[in-house]
Amino acid sequence: MKIVFVGAGSVVFTQGLLADLMAFPELKDAHIALHDIDAERLDVAEAVARRIGVTNLSASLDRKNALENADFVINMIQVGGHAATVTDFEIPARYGLRQTIADTIGVGGVFRALRTFPVLDALAADMNAVCPDAWLLNYTNPMAMNVWYLSGKVRNVVGLCHSVYWTMHDLAALVGVPYEEVTYLAAGVNHQAWVLRFERDGENLYDRLDVRDPELSRRVRVEMFRRLGYYPTETSEHSAEYLPWLLRHDSEIERLRIPVGDYVRISAENLAEYGRTRDAVRHGQALTVEGTNEYAPQIIHSIATGTPRIVYGNVVNDGLISNLPAGCVVEVPCAVDSGGVRPTRVGALPPQCAALNQAYVSVAELTVRAALEGRPDHVRHAVMVDPNASATLPLEDISRMCDDLTRAHWDLLPDSLRQLNL
Repeated sequence: MKIVFVGAGSVVFTQGLLADLMAFPELKDAHIALHDIDAERLDVAEAVARRIGVTNLSASLDRKNALENADFVINMIQVGGHAATVTDFEIPARYGLRQTIADTIGVGGVFRALRTFPVLDALAADMNAVCPDAWLLNYTNPMAMNVWYLSGKVRNVVGLCHSVYWTMHDLAALVGVPYEEVTYLAAGVNHQAWVLRFERDGENLYDRLDVRDPELSRRVRVEMFRRLGYYPTETSEHSAEYLPWLLRHDSEIERLRIPVGDYVRISAENLAEYGRTRDAVRHGQALTVEGTNEYAPQIIHSIATGTPRIVYGNVVNDGLISNLPAGCVVEVPCAVDSGGVRPTRVGALPPQCAALNQAYVSVAELTVRAALEGRPDHVRHAVMVDPNASATLPLEDISRMCDDLTRAHWDLLPDSLRQLNL
């Protein structure tokens, strides 16, 4: 069995996934192939993998060579790196547009997708040439846009995110029930799915969630639960920028403690953490390596051994959620065993939840169409209908902001989208 890490230079995430994989005795002999375009980061990732105990290991700067005969491909690239992230915050901020994470929808998510799509095209072409039956397990954001874009280009693709898993851990802790005793169902779109059922032995655990708690009540996701009746599966920091009511109001930012620009800080911390790992490897210092409970190793183990599991995956909506558009990408429970990943049909979401998801889906669809159809006007349309941007900026500022971001990311964008003054 061959497992390929594309973007292995995300060293800290790579080492967590490798620790998860090596925890399964059946996977210890798997061939782990690491690929990155940054030679230094690739060297560090290889050294970390050897420290973890990976014995059947290869590393290559050549993606196609790394992918040869792969069974599983884990994608975790970030096109443009920290510098592009800073740009995605600084340019909108000049126009008065606030963001928190900027990786899912919003103008930051749109341009992150657009600079990722050309690399996804190349990855898909290489996979179709040398490992057409491999499972592509995508961690790269914006999740829904990337999986939607890839869905017609590779045979087997599922997007993976830890938001449902950790949300349920947090909710279980909040109501004082061990996670292992909780049963739940969540569905929606990535970073904005909804906990539809939260129970223990038939008891509705939502009844134990005290939204009057002064600390809890000052969180965006608790405010959403209070207003909508269902808890969202992503953090308050993420959730704030998918909504039109919050970031343009100083009072709401203060009341709900919304950390504007938070991902710039997180991205800088990620760089620093990589630096510490690199230095530890160079000087032969000890590394603290912990498992992550991520879904990719679980999926690989289930397909390889036939062990049945339920994970949450981002997949094409083929009747899975009946009141979201066919063909969009939704996040639903998926059964996994030796037959692969099989999504579960959930039916209709509560209408208020579907309505918010629809706004998200519209931004994603227009972004994907912009690239697939070579329509730079759809880039502007996507930002025009984005909840946060449309609540904050007049149309002319949206157009000028998109021009500025197009100039800034020019070399990373698809050729057909390098147009200004639309």
